[in-house]
Amino acid sequence: MTSPDTSVPGASALRQTGRLFTLAASVVALTFRRPFQVRELIQQFYFIASVSILPTALVSIPFGAVIALQVGSLATQLGAQSLTGGASVLAVVQQASPMIVALIISGAAGSAICADLGSRTIREEMDAMEVMGVSPIQRLVVPRVLACVGVSVLLNGLVSVVGVAGGYFFNVLMQDGTPGAYLASFSALAQLPDLYVSEAKALLFGLIAGIVASYRGLNPAPGPKGVGDAVNQSVVITFLLLFFVNLTMTAIYLEVVPPKGS
Repeated sequence: MTSPDTSVPGASALRQTGRLFTLAASVVALTFRRPFQVRELIQQFYFIASVSILPTALVSIPFGAVIALQVGSLATQLGAQSLTGGASVLAVVQQASPMIVALIISGAAGSAICADLGSRTIREEMDAMEVMGVSPIQRLVVPRVLACVGVSVLLNGLVSVVGVAGGYFFNVLMQDGTPGAYLASFSALAQLPDLYVSEAKALLFGLIAGIVASYRGLNPAPGPKGVGDAVNQSVVITFLLLFFVNLTMTAIYLEVVPPKGS
């Protein structure tokens, strides 16, 4: 008899997607159920922040510089050099900052979370917890997902500041821009909803990274090789979801929030 996965094309992918959303719903529901794992949350928050802060800061500097240089070069060709500051800052805050945070969180913290949960799963620790009446999702997954969300939101502010400072530095020193024009164009084009949508993206991206990493860690193939494959799959799946969600949120934001001055 043909198995369900091979009889219907895409059945396995749909089943995996359904399980992923089920885990996400369980995480949200168990977040508000006692007992809350405060100690585990603090430990995971510290671990994720410790492995993410330095790489995020180092990556945000060249990102801000590249955006400033590219936007400044294009603005000079169009005769709109006075708008370089506003355009580059909006690009950093709205797009680059949450994406940098998401990629670092999923690549560094997400892979570690997936490997940790995967190793516990193949050692049958999850089954042992369920036998003892302890929910592995509430005990292990919820603190890790919340830590990913919290660190993502905080790192997004760091990346925005460092990226904007790097763009300002390279625009003023390498493209002969003036500090006054850079700041004036920023205040003329930017608005608070730009920061709000950036933080919303970082929150959602951190949630996606944590849930995908946890799901793959809870469902690895048998053996150490299965854990390694699960880590690789979690990073790839997270990257694909992040770019799709970023496109969707950006399109909705640009339709709902009118540009400043319009």
